[in-house]
Amino acid sequence: MNDNEGERPVIIITGRVWRRKGGKAEGVHVMLVAPDDDSAVRRALESLAAEGYAEAELDQIGEMQGAPDEEPHLSAWQGALEGEVSIVTFDEPD
Repeated sequence: MNDNEGERPVIIITGRVWRRKGGKAEGVHVMLVAPDDDSAVRRALESLAAEGYAEAELDQIGEMQGAPDEEPHLSAWQGALEGEVSIVTFDEPD
């Protein structure tokens, strides 16, 4: 039996978020485990709203191929494996 059988990969969603409409944009990476892309996007948007983001613009979705090398993404990836929706924000380049 394959050790990975039954395990779903960590999904990463990238985009931008705003705390308030018309405010300064932040880059965002959302990591989670979900049964499909639609569920992943829905859970990501719900989690962003719960964290106080007024708007979100999601650009890409994909499956991660193993653990990231650096923080804070490594901790976010681990949180996703434990069932959390992990959100990493960063300043967008001007």
